[in-house]
Amino acid sequence: QVQLVESGGGLVQAGGSLRLSCAASGRTFSSYAMGWFRQPPGKEREFVATISRSGASTDYVDSVKGRFTISRDNAKNTVYLQMNSLKPEDTAVYFCATSRAGTSNYSPRMRGEYIYWGQGTQVTVSS
Repeated sequence: QVQLVESGGGLVQAGGSLRLSCAASGRTFSSYAMGWFRQPPGKEREFVATISRSGASTDYVDSVKGRFTISRDNAKNTVYLQMNSLKPEDTAVYFCATSRAGTSNYSPRMRGEYIYWGQGTQVTVSS
């Protein structure tokens, strides 16, 4: 059974930082791309960042480029999202997800490419 457990969310002031973690089990972690998505209040879930299975390829939504960094530690079966210079518009529930099988540089943006999801962690940025 595949499990993804996010942690690291919380309340932070604008300009602050948080690091989210997502611990995975039940699947060969290093064989799949990982992604972070978020769902702001009253809105659809949206793509934030993705990383290929080796970590060599990453991609970000434009609104977080230069502020967020996705990384992974395959030895620890964990993916991270370092979030700096946080803004109130970053407030959302953040979800990690693991993709379907793909090539070594496969790092998809689309929700439909991800087949297992965590329960989410709340990030609230106050102004």
